[in-house]
Amino acid sequence: TALKIMVFLGLFFGLIMVFVAAPIITIYYQKPEALLPLQAFGLITPFSVIVGAFRGAFQGVYKMEYILYTRAIEQIFMILFATALVILGLSTFGAVLGSVLGFAASAVSAVYIFKRYMGKYIPPANPDFKFTFRQEMGLAKRLLFFSIPVTITALAEMGIYSICTLIMGGFLAASAIGYFTAADPISRLPLIVSSSLATTILPAASEAYALKDQNLLEKYVNASYKYGMFFVIPMCVGIAIFAKEIMGLVYFTNSAYMNGAMSLAILVLGMTFYSIYTISGSIVQGIGNPRIPMYLLIFGCIITLGLGWYLIPNYGIEGGALATTIASFIMMIPMFLLQFRLTKTHAPYMFLTKVTIASLIMALPAFVLPNNSYGLIAGLIICPIIYMIAIVALRTLSHDDVAGFRRFTGKLGPLRKIANKTLDIIDKYSSDD
Repeated sequence: TALKIMVFLGLFFGLIMVFVAAPIITIYYQKPEALLPLQAFGLITPFSVIVGAFRGAFQGVYKMEYILYTRAIEQIFMILFATALVILGLSTFGAVLGSVLGFAASAVSAVYIFKRYMGKYIPPANPDFKFTFRQEMGLAKRLLFFSIPVTITALAEMGIYSICTLIMGGFLAASAIGYFTAADPISRLPLIVSSSLATTILPAASEAYALKDQNLLEKYVNASYKYGMFFVIPMCVGIAIFAKEIMGLVYFTNSAYMNGAMSLAILVLGMTFYSIYTISGSIVQGIGNPRIPMYLLIFGCIITLGLGWYLIPNYGIEGGALATTIASFIMMIPMFLLQFRLTKTHAPYMFLTKVTIASLIMALPAFVLPNNSYGLIAGLIICPIIYMIAIVALRTLSHDDVAGFRRFTGKLGPLRKIANKTLDIIDKYSSDD
């Protein structure tokens, strides 16, 4: 019943966007070239609701790894398709269509995982069970009522990173919007880490909170920030400092796309804030407060709309990126603080500070490396080494943190030995607490 409702509503609102909203917006702004990108936005909706339905089923049986797979496929295919289509010359439409294809790939993977692996977790249907149309309508009504917070949250989450693109249609040339939409998928790379952790921590936090095990809850909360930000912060800093080189390498067929480098640098820094918001919101949701993330997301959309309307006409695509980043920061602060207040746990401020310092130290070689693909390749080799040296010198990790990281090395395949040796070195200089 839930899947029927979601598919119906997804198709309905998708058709509204494609055949009603998009033409009205293009006529209002007198931008006929924006019609196809806006219509492509409408195609995202049906696939996103299908993915959402199956992720809900996976979460219901606590198979969080299945959700991680669909999220990873969504982000990876979104980046690959968007990049490829832009390189082929489809510009803004190609970038948006890449997002559509990313959601489509995620939907296909969700259906496959459900059919292939979920059979053993779902009991077979009773052949004698009868479910009348009236009963199904009653269930549908209850489902709609209880799904309102989740639905609004999902729509607001999409809006945070779509609002500025829509506003740009009224003020900027299509080529400029193309640079922005080309940078946007690359900026979302850190979200693969944070969204994966957020998905994993939700049931763990929920269980610890229900058991009233404060020590276990403290452990889960701190681990989620430590394991996430250990990778997200240096990723965001690295992408920001090499933004021009990354845009030049990814869109090598058209050097004009390097005009989106500043937007990429600003957007990816915003992803640091949004990643912290995502992890914090997942914990708050896990302890039974789903409306708080919803309210903050709605507030974030309003802030993005207001800032975008002011900044985009004055500062172009960089103004749109700045509006999104500021909104993410404004959402992050109350969510981060509320999470620790509700769970009565302690924020790892010292850890986050040391990781930030190590990431900034890591960025120093960018000032002497050449601004081309060779400099980017050299940075990819040198910067991680400097980051790890800084982490060790600052005694960022404790012995318990290192032990926690070791649990993940078994999934690295041929890189496991290198990872374990690196952790051995770090462990020698780790702190005791």
